[in-house]
Amino acid sequence: MITFNQTNMKEHTINLQEYRTPKSRVFSGRQRGEDVRRKSKIDLVEPDYTKITIVVPSDIGSINPSFLEEFLFNVVRKLGKGGFNNKFKFDCQGRYQIDEDLSEAIDHILKKDNALNYAFA
Repeated sequence: MITFNQTNMKEHTINLQEYRTPKSRVFSGRQRGEDVRRKSKIDLVEPDYTKITIVVPSDIGSINPSFLEEFLFNVVRKLGKGGFNNKFKFDCQGRYQIDEDLSEAIDHILKKDNALNYAFA
């Protein structure tokens, strides 16, 4: 979904409901994260929008950091932690709060990136 707010910022929404396994209350695993990254086209839409909201369905109980690492890998590496946090917002519609799992995933992504840069420098 594309919307424009009053300052003409282009906004995009990725609703995880569209990518969940029926009746599942958890998003987990690297392979699943990579699959959702590909299907949601997050890497392709990111450059075209100033704000991106990721909607977490109300009945989700957990999103594992391993899923988030693969789902967000390229955009976090590209934008860095601050840039990612400025551009992306998570709308958790239920009791689950993503902050701790998201922070862990971002830290792991950036540590991997730093280790790879150091190894090949």
